[in-house]
Parts: sequence; C-alpha cells; structure tokens
Amino acid sequence: METTLRNWLLPALLAAGQIAWLWPGAGVAGAEPPGAAALVAVLGAVVAETAALGRRRQTPVRALAWSLGALLLGQLAWQDGYFGVGAPIALYSVAVRRPVPVTVRALAAAVGVEWLLSLIRLGVRPELASEWALGALLYAVCAGLGEARRQWLKGRLLATRRLAGAEETRRRAGDTERRRLARELHDVSAHHLTSVVITADAARRLGDRKPELTAEALSFAERTGTETLTALRRLVGLLHDVDRPDPRPMTARIEELIAGFGRLGRPIDAVLPADLAGPAAEAVHGIVREALTNALRHAPGSAARVSVLRGEGVLELSVDNAPPRGAARDGVGGVDGLGSGRGVAGMKERAAAVGGELTAGPAPGGGWRVRATLPDVTGPWGPPEGGAGRRDVLREQRLADPALVFTATLLPLVFALVTAEDWTGASLRAAVPGLLVVAVLLTAHAVPLLWRRRAPRPALLGVLATSWLWPAAAAGAALPSRVSQFFAGGALAELLAVYAVAVYGRGAARTWPAWCAAALSLSGTLVATAGADGELLGEGALWPTVLVMFVPLAVVLTAVFAGLWGAGLAVRRRRLRILARDDLALAGALWHAERAADAERRRLGAKLHDAVLHPTAALVEHARQGRLEEVAAGARSALAAMRELLHSLAESQDSEYPGRGLAPAPTAADLDTLCRTVRAAGRDVTLRGLPEAAQDLPPAVALSAYRIVEAALDAGDQGPARVTLRRRRDTLRVTVAGVPLAVTGPVAERLKVQVGTGPGRITLEQAGTVRVSLSTRPGPPESVLEVFPSPHA
Repeated sequence: METTLRNWLLPALLAAGQIAWLWPGAGVAGAEPPGAAALVAVLGAVVAETAALGRRRQTPVRALAWSLGALLLGQLAWQDGYFGVGAPIALYSVAVRRPVPVTVRALAAAVGVEWLLSLIRLGVRPELASEWALGALLYAVCAGLGEARRQWLKGRLLATRRLAGAEETRRRAGDTERRRLARELHDVSAHHLTSVVITADAARRLGDRKPELTAEALSFAERTGTETLTALRRLVGLLHDVDRPDPRPMTARIEELIAGFGRLGRPIDAVLPADLAGPAAEAVHGIVREALTNALRHAPGSAARVSVLRGEGVLELSVDNAPPRGAARDGVGGVDGLGSGRGVAGMKERAAAVGGELTAGPAPGGGWRVRATLPDVTGPWGPPEGGAGRRDVLREQRLADPALVFTATLLPLVFALVTAEDWTGASLRAAVPGLLVVAVLLTAHAVPLLWRRRAPRPALLGVLATSWLWPAAAAGAALPSRVSQFFAGGALAELLAVYAVAVYGRGAARTWPAWCAAALSLSGTLVATAGADGELLGEGALWPTVLVMFVPLAVVLTAVFAGLWGAGLAVRRRRLRILARDDLALAGALWHAERAADAERRRLGAKLHDAVLHPTAALVEHARQGRLEEVAAGARSALAAMRELLHSLAESQDSEYPGRGLAPAPTAADLDTLCRTVRAAGRDVTLRGLPEAAQDLPPAVALSAYRIVEAALDAGDQGPARVTLRRRRDTLRVTVAGVPLAVTGPVAERLKVQVGTGPGRITLEQAGTVRVSLSTRPGPPESVLEVFPSPHA
C-alpha cells in the first residue's frame, strides 16, 4: 500500500491540477480555453503523463520518453495552458535510478524537446535565447539533484549491504569455525597420519623381504607423529588465540613442507619466489600440501614439480606429478581408501577464499596437474582501501557538481537575456561584447564549485578571488551599468560554496569564518563593481556613499550566509548521525560475530585436545618402543578420533549468540511453527507446500529457506501474507507474498546476502513479493562429516 501511494500520489496531484486549470481555472483567469480537438489532445497527454509518472521508479527511462511525448502533444494542442511538469520529474527519476551516461543522454533528449517547443512557439527571435537557457537550466538542475540523490542512496545501500553481510557473518560464525577446523584437521591427517599409515602398511607387507623397512617405518612414524603433535598443539593454540600469527616466512614454510614430502622417497622439484607473504601465500601453502598429499595417495613414488611464478599482480601456482608407477612394483600401490574426495574441492575453496581460481585435471603427458591463479597482495584480500576509495571520491557527483556550476553561470545570464529583450537594436549590439565578458567571468567564478566536496575551503577561496575580477572588468572593459549589474547574480556561487564548507569542511566548529569572509568579500565586490561602472557617480562624496552601501549590504549578506551555514551544519550533523548509527550497527554485528566465533573456537580447542592429542601421543610412544603393529593401529585410531570429533561437531549447531547453548538450527520443516507464531501475534499468514516440499532437503538449503521466510515476515508489514514452498526437480521455490517492506531497504539487502551465500536466485517484486529459487542438487560434500577418510580404510 505504501509503495503504491508513493508511486501514484504525485502523478494524481499533477493530473488534478491540470484538469482544474482546464475547468474552471482557465475561464476564471481569463485565458482562452482549448477547442474540442485540443481538449481531447490535452486530456490524452494528461493520461499518458500520469501513467508514465506512476511507473517512474520501475522504468524511469520509459517514463521520461512518454512524458516528453505527452509534453509535445499537450504543448502543441494548448501552448498557454498545458503545464507539462512531468518531464522534469521523470528526468529526476532517471538520474536517481540510472548511471550517469544514461542520465546525460536523457538530459540531452529532454533539453532537445524543450528547445524544439520553444522554437515552434517563438520562432527565431531574441527572446529565444533566454527561453533556451532557462529550459536547459531547469533540466540540468533536475538531473543534478537526481544524481546527488543517487549517490546518497548508493552510500546508504552500501552501508546496508555491509551490515547485512556482518549479520550473516554473525549467524554463520560457529559454522565457519567448524569448517576452518575441518580444513586444518584434514591437512594434519593427510600430511602426517596418512603418511604413517602408508609407510607402516608397506613395512608390514614387505618386512619379510626387506627388514630394513621396519626400522625406517618406525623412525618415520616417530618423527611424523611428533610433527603431528606439534601441528595439533599449534592448532589448539590458534583456536584459543586466532590473532597470533605464525612468525615464519611463508616461503620457508612451503620449502619445509616440500622437503617433508621429499623425505618420503619421491623426487620433487620446486621453484618459489623468496618473498611469498600474505593470504595468497597462505593459500599456496595449503594447496601445495593438499596436491602433494593426493599425489602420495594415488601415485606413490612418482616425481612431482611445484612452481610458483609471480606475474602482474598475481601468483601462478602449478603442481604437476608424473603418472603412478606400476602397482606390482615392490608390492606397493596407491592407497585410495584413505582419501575422502574433498581434496580438489578443498583446494578450490582455498583459492576462492583469497579471490583466485583453481583447476585440476589430467596432464597432457599423463599424471595430474593442479593450477591456481591467486591475487598477489600482502594484506587481507579485497579492494585496496586507499586507491579505490580515492577514485570513488573523485568519481562521485559526476553530474551534480557540473550542474551546479552550470546553474551558477547560467542563472544570471538568463536574467540578462530576459532584460535584453527590451533593449533597442543599437543598445543590444553595444551590449553584446559586455555580455560575453560577463559570461566568461561568471563561468570562471563558478568553476571552483567543481571541487566543493573534495576541497571546500579552497573552492570557497577560489570563488571569492574570482569575484574581484568583476570590478576590474567593469573598469577596464568600460562595461555599461546595465551589463555589470548582472554580476550580482553570481552571488549564487558564494552561497553554494559556503554551504559546501559547512557540510564537507573538516572540523565543523572551525568553518564559521567561511560565512564571515563570504559576506564581507561579496559586499565589497558588489560595491566596488557599482563604483567601477559609474553607478555611484553623482551620488555625492564617493567614500561616504560607499560606506552607506557597504554596511547595510554586509549586514544583510551576513545574515543570509550565516543562516545558510547553519543549515549546512544541520545537514552535516544529520548525515553524521546516520553514518554513526550505521557504523555502530556494523561494529555491533561484527563484535557479536567475533564473540560467537571465539566461543566456538575455545569449545573446539577443548574437544580437539581431549579427543585427538592422546591417541597421537600414544602413536609416538609405540613408535619409540618399536611396536609396528601398534603404530599402524594408533594412526588409524587417531584418524578415528578425528572422525568422531567431527561427528560430534556436526550433531550440534551454532547458536545465534554466545552463552545461549548450542540449540539446533531451524529448518524448512519448522516454518509451520514460525507461521503459527506470527498468526498468534495477530497477523494473517497462510503456509502452503509443507511437509512435501521440506522432505529430504540438504541442511544448508533447509536452513536458508527458513531464514529467508523469517526475514521476509519480520520486515514490519502488518497485512496478510502468504508463504508457498514448491519442489520442482532439483529446485526449491520459496515465495513470500504480502511483504512490501521486504522488497526494498535493509531487509531486501539481507535477503540478497542470504541467497548469495549459496547457489540460488532471488527476485524482489515491487508489489511486495519475494521469490527465491534454491538449488537442491547434491554438490561437493559440505558437511564436516565427509572431510575425513574412514579410519578402517
């Protein structure tokens, strides 16, 4: 209801005003009413304009096209009575909702239509120039205001998206920590314990023929088990103190990792830069570890090559391994049973986490090849704050500020041109050079406004300095008083500059000299210009006259500039309050997310210490005592402990805030309870599609469906709503109707973030309907239960 009212209230009021002017307004004012044919044309134009403006928010370009058509029809049918104000309003909507290039083309079209109508109405006459200038000024101001509004809404939308992202991070904090632990444990089990199982089994099978393998396997098990304990203790420490960095350089760590695999008897060549650092280097470490582990499982003993090359802002990583040797050789083959199928998926996740890409597949000459392209940055992955932010500042208001410069230049000239219509031919020809001088000086006077946002104080100084060119021009160019008086219209630039200092200047309390300096400077400029063009001659003594003019003018201008400065400060404070509220909400969401993640980390660390460290320590002790059978059993026991730990983690779900326990997360099957709760609060909500649509849904899809419906119903609407779930092949379709507040603003952004976390699509309809499609296809295993190999493989 609110959206419909906002869309149609203004067009209805404009149509009512136009019809009221048709009858009885025109007759009362003594204007000539339109004839029958013209009346039909005007009514048609009113209907077309009203319908177009009603859709100005959904299809602004089309609304502008129809409004311009209605303007042509109405003006041609009734020149003196058709208002045609829909075109500027539609242009404003285009500027608000479309990018600058589209707005510029729309502005050119609107000005072209306005100029064509002026030419038809006036013909080629002197007053045509003022008509054209005034029309261009009107549309330029509308486009500039719309662009300013678009930039403000863009900033608000960005803040809303950041907050929605932070809220989603808070909800997923516990799950994120569990996944991080799963990846780390997978690395520990793959790199260390799997190697122990492989070497121990090989020594057991070949011990009769090669007794030396038993001693080597025990030595390797002791050394690797100790490394496993170290890695697990480091992981426990990281879970308790996630901010503590690893002090070793990444290149050294990767070289140490490769050397460890080389000790297993495979030749490995490595080419690495000496200064790898940052998130990309961390990803390289994890990908290399996973790729070499996969090669160990599926192609034991084959040669491998690791290469990391630095390109233009990227790291090119490749890990190649030769085809596996014959399975019968020495009786040793690949140990596929220890794998889980998550290796490639895990490597792709690591690459994507830092903004890169990874591919894996058979190499042309046989074997396997893993390639990754990663951004070469030294800080957290994301757009660089300094450069990108600066460029955004330089780009913002690309149309609004030029429109203000155009207005400050053209508005005084419009008055000059309107006045020039009454001048005689001789006086007009004599005034043309002076008008050109005025136009040049007014343009130079307004140009500093282009920097009013980025450098408001220098922009004000530039405006004030160029204003003193006026008296110099009036004296040097011998401008007649009827021309130089139009310099007074340039005061608009001072007004805009003072306002900009109040809104954008650093230190609100230190911006007060701006209005004082502007009032004194402009008063002096106007009085000096009047004296230079001879207006003060014959008024008696010059200096008393100057003083009499300057003092009251300065008082009036001081009041005007002070009031404008105060209005600018009010706008500044309002914007800062909004930004501060956004920052507070964002900081609060991030704080809660960190608290939830920290609680989950500590819980996981305690479980890891109790469940996994003890079996691993027993493995090391058995290796020192020379018990090969117990070593193999201990390695598998440690893997079993890890798997059991992940089983227990999967059975508990993350809570929304720390301290509330680990309650199970809601799913699509709980929507009936949610709708009953909403109905109990007095709102009519119907639910269709349960329980059929919720059966056998993947856990992530079921949770997303519940969160989407919950957010839509929580948007604040009070009217009836309808929730529908449908299963079509591999897609779950969720439709929530009757929620107009959920299709715009923060709730809409939260819904987009929620859907964007998985393979889904969302459509927000202005009528108040949310439509979401979620894929239910089984993808790579996401559950932590699937990360580890079976200990009995």
